[in-house]
Amino acid sequence: MTGGQIIIAPPIGASFAAHKNTILGNTVLYGATGGQLFAAGRAGERFAVRNSGAMAVIEGVGDHGCEYMTGGMVVVLGETGRNFAAGMSAGVAYVLDTQGVFPMRCNPELVDLHRIDDPEELEALRTVIQSHRRKTRSWRASQLLAEWSRTQRTFWRVTPHNSTTTARDFVDAHEHEHDVSLAGVSHL
Repeated sequence: MTGGQIIIAPPIGASFAAHKNTILGNTVLYGATGGQLFAAGRAGERFAVRNSGAMAVIEGVGDHGCEYMTGGMVVVLGETGRNFAAGMSAGVAYVLDTQGVFPMRCNPELVDLHRIDDPEELEALRTVIQSHRRKTRSWRASQLLAEWSRTQRTFWRVTPHNSTTTARDFVDAHEHEHDVSLAGVSHL
């Protein structure tokens, strides 16, 4: 993927919980250089491997998510498999961790995990999740936003050592009320 926007959601009235079901296969966004992906559901293994510029919101990933990532931003609104962020050298990922297990699933060799305490960064992350909700009709995103004062404390920011990249680098929450803007991406 080099640009544009992909939105994947179950049909209106689906009887299953999208965030508990796989909606994408393995190796989605492998080597992506730009664009945006919003998917109401889980992805398989090796999601966003070698991502160098795409922004994505997904509701869970299998093993090896964000492996060798060199740019872009990934937001995971659910569980991850093991070995998350192995070899990640740039970019940023945000992972919801309501069960307190993510640090054991993340590969810390090249990345640091931080809780988010900057109000502007939290607002940028919230803006991305709001956009995901609007585009996919995600029940999961609606639930998280309705309980934002509590759920915002359960996110981890994953960045390479000595990196200062955050959601603020990708989103200007004040200028983009109806859409998320990713630097360098033209909207079609």
